[in-house]
Amino acid sequence: MNKKVIIITSVGVVVGAIAGYVYYYYVGCASGTCAITSKPLNSSLYGGLMGGLLFNIFVTNPKK
Repeated sequence: MNKKVIIITSVGVVVGAIAGYVYYYYVGCASGTCAITSKPLNSSLYGGLMGGLLFNIFVTNPKK
């Protein structure tokens, strides 16, 4: 892994975590029975994971 891959994936994790928290704050789960959106930590971690995976799609491999 080179530096570009780490930077792009890290940015995706941060953006996803912020988006996960924003989703918790505005939508959330009123009853508290939702596994992901009932707590801000769960929502932020899930968003960070999804953001890292999403941004990792845009990394290109050098051709040999």
